[in-house]
Amino acid sequence: METKNAWENYTVKQVKEAEAFAADYIDFISTCKTERECVDRIIEEAEKAGYKELNTLIKSGKKIVRGDKIYSVCMNKSVALFKIGQRPLCEGINILGAHIDSPRLDIKQNPLYEDGGLAYLDTHYYGGVKKYQWVTIPLALHGVIVKKDGTTVIVNIGEDEDDPVFFVSDLLIHLAQEQMDKKAAKVIEGEALDIIIGNRPLVIRSRSKDGSEEKKDKDKVKKNILDILKKNYGIIEEDFLSAELEVVPAGRAREAGLDKSMILGYGHDDRVCAYPSLMAMLESGDLKKTACCILVDKEEIGSVGATGMKSHFFENSLAEIMSLMGNYSELDLRRTLAASCMLSSDVSAGFDPTYASAFDKKNVCYLGNGVVFNKFTGSRGKSGSNDANAEYIAYLRDILDKDKVFYQTAELGKVDQGGGGTIAYILALYGMNVIDSGVAVLNMHAPWECVSKADVFEAKRCYAAFLKGVGI
Repeated sequence: METKNAWENYTVKQVKEAEAFAADYIDFISTCKTERECVDRIIEEAEKAGYKELNTLIKSGKKIVRGDKIYSVCMNKSVALFKIGQRPLCEGINILGAHIDSPRLDIKQNPLYEDGGLAYLDTHYYGGVKKYQWVTIPLALHGVIVKKDGTTVIVNIGEDEDDPVFFVSDLLIHLAQEQMDKKAAKVIEGEALDIIIGNRPLVIRSRSKDGSEEKKDKDKVKKNILDILKKNYGIIEEDFLSAELEVVPAGRAREAGLDKSMILGYGHDDRVCAYPSLMAMLESGDLKKTACCILVDKEEIGSVGATGMKSHFFENSLAEIMSLMGNYSELDLRRTLAASCMLSSDVSAGFDPTYASAFDKKNVCYLGNGVVFNKFTGSRGKSGSNDANAEYIAYLRDILDKDKVFYQTAELGKVDQGGGGTIAYILALYGMNVIDSGVAVLNMHAPWECVSKADVFEAKRCYAAFLKGVGI
């Protein structure tokens, strides 16, 4: 079976809509490079669309009714949006789920040091990365530093034209004979991914009794960095202990190709699914079934912790909503979850002819051919996968065909080649219908990834069609 290329079948109107949506998406991933930045933007957009914060409703005791729009936030890193539909919750809800964390370098708790006249910040890479891809490229520093008095200092350095950028150095080719003989996993070690942040020493001149100048020689570059941090941000070295700082590629996402058909940017995995999910949710009309869009943290390291999908954040938020609707019980909650349907929206590996041997060409997705469905992910013998059932896939085929959404199916490479996972299996534990859907990506997990504008647009159209459905 062959899939259709969306560009070849678009009307002039659809081309304009796809380009406009891509422009908005480029702005989103260019300004939202951390989970906190994503959540801030999502809340801003949700409140513009009339969504109310769940905790505020709980405190007021206001009853939730059909048509109400609610959002809930977990530690400023995960967010869930709900729109109450016509039917009782116990008949199930339609859920769009994606993650907003991406592979990166995290700054360690005791990071600042000087060596060889250079100041460094020590890092620990986050998620699955090819470490050698992170050297010699411009890097930016994003995050927060929380001082003991509770004051939060927002850090965003490296994105404006006048900002400095940072980098990880590499050994010059003239001296790299031994390095070039190493396996790719060993060319750059994890402990060598420290970023260079300065070279100028702090000059302190004082006069001795005989009138000659005295200089303090130890860690002058580090002291200069600390002096800059104190002057510009009001922080001291110990404040790194309560900081969350992420090192990401610097600069905006860009249109790619002479035809401008693609987008090259950081964090497509998985904000390229999160943004269309959010927009489909915000633009939805009167719905038959309650809709939920949950955008979570920590997927790249196993969905763990209080802000990952394995936490009870989603379940607790739904329980609170049911309580404010006057029909909460543990049994009703379980029935609601079991009767629900979900699109676990995460990226898939687009076919790359340069590395064709890694793919099964009969079961692969192509850039420009629409949203991708992975019946299962996992690795090798489907280990760790959620394997969607045939009835659910048939239901999705029907609603997507009715809305003329371009879609394709794929596996993540050849059977024995490797594999990957998503949040799908976690929600499937409730007994609901779940399938992976998303956007084809080239260079997945690299600092700069590539997607098709058409696929981003089709993802939004797919998610909008799904929210209108009545389930199976």
